[in-house]
Amino acid sequence: LREPGLNLRVVQLFRDPRAVHNSRLKARQALLRESIQVLRSRHRAEPRGPPRHQQQQQLLLPPGLLGGGRAPPPQHRAEFFLGGALEVICQAWLRDLLLARRAPAWLRRRYTQLRYEDLVREPRAQLRRLLRFAGLPVPPALEAFVLNMTRGAAYSSDRPFLISARDAREAIHAWRERLSRQQVRQVEAACGEAMSLLAY
Repeated sequence: LREPGLNLRVVQLFRDPRAVHNSRLKARQALLRESIQVLRSRHRAEPRGPPRHQQQQQLLLPPGLLGGGRAPPPQHRAEFFLGGALEVICQAWLRDLLLARRAPAWLRRRYTQLRYEDLVREPRAQLRRLLRFAGLPVPPALEAFVLNMTRGAAYSSDRPFLISARDAREAIHAWRERLSRQQVRQVEAACGEAMSLLAY
């Protein structure tokens, strides 16, 4: 970041963890391997000895999996790993957010945050802000592209990771219809500090 020849800029994209959990559940099989890798990264980073936040680490597990250290039944296995991975992701977000708040001025000038919801609600304004931050021009074709990708006629796809024009404004709140109250409470408990700093 201090290398003058690189002029590196960092844009960190965030999304409401409840919406992230909803999307990850929808693509649970496609994300199983990735979720296991995320969980392994936490174990590599943790100091030896008992986990510091043992109770919190179990918040996103499906009901009935909290006792006895038993492995989850096969039908809950994907949700078990997805929930644990989301918790690790939220903990990493929190570390990044706290680091950014304490960062020296030279770092703050090279780092910015973007909430997915802000991009969806104001695609042109947020695109201009990002390109201004990066010192790049705003080509009209790119403005048209971002508007098309966030204001398309479709809503969603049954196939994970299919990139297409869709009405992304509907996706912002899809978690409200798809997650149970218990799932919402679990995500908010596991990700609450990061959500608060991000104004979710």
